[in-house]
Amino acid sequence: MTERPNQERIAVLGPGKAGTALGHLLRNAGRRIVAVAGRRLESAQRAAAFTGGTATTDFAWAAREADCVLITTGDDAIETVCRAVAAAGGFRAGAKVVHASGVGGLDLLRAARRRGARVACIHPLQTFADVQSAIAKIPGSTFGITADEDILPWADRLVEDLGGRPFHVLPEDKPLYHAAACMASNSLVTLIYLVEEIYGRMGLSREEAHRAFWPLVRGTVDNIESRGTIPSLTGPIARGDGGTVRKHLRGFRKRFPELTRLYREMGLFTAEIAARRGTVDEDKLAEIRAMLKGGRKG
Repeated sequence: MTERPNQERIAVLGPGKAGTALGHLLRNAGRRIVAVAGRRLESAQRAAAFTGGTATTDFAWAAREADCVLITTGDDAIETVCRAVAAAGGFRAGAKVVHASGVGGLDLLRAARRRGARVACIHPLQTFADVQSAIAKIPGSTFGITADEDILPWADRLVEDLGGRPFHVLPEDKPLYHAAACMASNSLVTLIYLVEEIYGRMGLSREEAHRAFWPLVRGTVDNIESRGTIPSLTGPIARGDGGTVRKHLRGFRKRFPELTRLYREMGLFTAEIAARRGTVDEDKLAEIRAMLKGGRKG
């Protein structure tokens, strides 16, 4: 007999930010958390305060108590934990075993599958600094889902119970899916850091620089959210203002030469967006492209 979702017993293996938040939200949705396992009992106990269930350091015991096992360790430990639990008889036929890695595929759960378990991955497209922010941010987030075909609807319901939106990712697309997520988050952090560095060359502290440009960043993000990327593009390339781009390049070569290549590459992609927007004369865009490629003196 198939377990009804609210009757399934869930174990969380890995009591970090993600595992704790997922367990907490599932408990709030009426799901039953029976165990939380961590390498240190203190960590498991802290997580169990949010999720309910028994705190333990015995991963295999926690898995044996459950119909659904969430492996929410760091990415590099998922396969190792799965193998160890499988070797200790932690997975039974028909159980569901799930990890939450963005880049890792279902192959990380091979050992569970060999024991007759069905496997899936649910990855929230979200970033969080601590458990409380994870609990607040996960609802409303999109989850990349990769799963054995027969449990794909079940994985969708699990994500919906978390307040998330399901998005199916083919196994072969996982690396690119995760790379795009890293660009949206990690690369954005790097870009903001570099803007701080540039203003730092002018004598501003990071805090002063942040205060200066943050309203611009917030306004841009608001525009993207409400209008989309292409209509939100502004600035010299969007206007076809090659003279300004030339001055930018001169400024980088003089004061920040190590960022000149980055500015050129980003500018070329910006030119493509401007072309799609269709508001710039193609001759002006061609001149800007040539300048950014180094064909004309900037």
